[in-house]
Amino acid sequence: MLKKFIGETSFKLAGWTYEVKPDVLENKQVIVGFEHTSMMDAVLSLALFQIYDLKIHTLIKKELFKGPLKPFLTAVGGIPVDRKSSKDIVSQMVEHFEKNEKFNLVIAPEATRAERGEARKPIRTGFWHIAKAAGVPIVLMYANSKTKQGGIFGKIYPTELDHDLALMKKLYKENVGLDIIIPEPKNQA
Repeated sequence: MLKKFIGETSFKLAGWTYEVKPDVLENKQVIVGFEHTSMMDAVLSLALFQIYDLKIHTLIKKELFKGPLKPFLTAVGGIPVDRKSSKDIVSQMVEHFEKNEKFNLVIAPEATRAERGEARKPIRTGFWHIAKAAGVPIVLMYANSKTKQGGIFGKIYPTELDHDLALMKKLYKENVGLDIIIPEPKNQA
């Protein structure tokens, strides 16, 4: 109850509202969040996970798991990732999904943020490859700084990359008014 109270209070203090569609969440999923415009998005995302008592995990460079940061990063669900490992990140995450009865991997895809004055770039698609290989849905989360609204509104089950990215783009635009930039389809010249 305390975690829920803290989460709800965080939203109220920030002047934001949230909504989570109850039938979206499952025991295992990759949760992606757009737009990532500031650190406040991350804070509010953590608050939302507290409200719904959702234990989350996220990928963090293994080099950060040293000294006093290690217990903190572990406590907040950080998973140390060795980018130089012979085993790729997708395989590492599939193992986590296989080992756990419940597993929520949260990813803010790279390129969701632009530096001031720069155009946003197409999102990176590692989240899709992880979900596809693990056989879990991609849950769609949002933070719209213009409307000060956030939440979880939908999910897709990975089938084919270009199709799924186009579907995500459409769902974000139609449901929460956000325009995500996706890579050009690979099958086009």
